[in-house]
Amino acid sequence: MRSSRLFAPVALVAALALAGCSSQEAQPPAETSAAAEPTQAAPAVFVPGGAAGDNKPIFDETNLQTIATNGSASSVEFVNALSAIGFDKAAMEVTFDRTNVDLEADYIIVSVKIGEECLVGQRGPRGYTSDIVAPVSTGKCLIGLTQPITW
Repeated sequence: MRSSRLFAPVALVAALALAGCSSQEAQPPAETSAAAEPTQAAPAVFVPGGAAGDNKPIFDETNLQTIATNGSASSVEFVNALSAIGFDKAAMEVTFDRTNVDLEADYIIVSVKIGEECLVGQRGPRGYTSDIVAPVSTGKCLIGLTQPITW
């Protein structure tokens, strides 16, 4: 008797769940408007005097092109590519290519400070990622020792 009381609620929940699935499948697909013409995104461009958000598309595109050219791109390659399209080297920071024990660094991080925001991009074993962040308490974009940009 006890098992039949427990079975009834479980059976009811299962039946309702299945009924919900079948009612969703029976609904016709939502109507769509006439086929829209595909739009092409405008090419990314450097915006002199623009905010970090204005320049993030070209920052990312440039860093991704650098990585496509060399999957193990160095800090020099990132800085030079960003500088070539208009970013100011004096506003950049970059991490070292080698660790303290002289191994190749798994990650290279490059940043550009624009006003009170930082564009930060990172190349690592899992690909590329970037973000716009506020500077740290020192006013810089990256924490810790960074490589002097002298090239």
